[in-house]
Amino acid sequence: MSSEKALQMAYDKGLDLVAMSTQSNPPVCKIMDYGKYRFDREKREKEAKKKQQTVELKEIQLSPRIDTHDFETKAKQARKFLEAGNKVRVVMRFRGREMSHMAIGREVIDKFADICSEVGTVDKKPSVDGRIMSMVISPIVQKATK
Repeated sequence: MSSEKALQMAYDKGLDLVAMSTQSNPPVCKIMDYGKYRFDREKREKEAKKKQQTVELKEIQLSPRIDTHDFETKAKQARKFLEAGNKVRVVMRFRGREMSHMAIGREVIDKFADICSEVGTVDKKPSVDGRIMSMVISPIVQKATK
């Protein structure tokens, strides 16, 4: 029907004429309450945004000469981050002569990955960038059971 006729029908009913698809030929329009339509659409978008899970990247700093208790504390913290659904970036800084003992740092970071293997998987293998060795661990996604 013509746009004038459709507008008149919408005006008679006290509603709005809303263009749904302007690219089609002829354009598709609908007679509805536009305010209510916008409200419902925003409500759906807000609900979808609420259900979205945001993943943060948490960082744990280690040292090649880390003591056992400090290591266990950092591992416990990393496990807590992974269980919350966040990724963990493990960073090891080498200072001074520690650079000549990269193998010790690799052992520490591999041990850290083994401890976190129950709740996370290694996303990015340990890599050296200058004086820093880093690795990223992602949480294991559990399927929701209902």
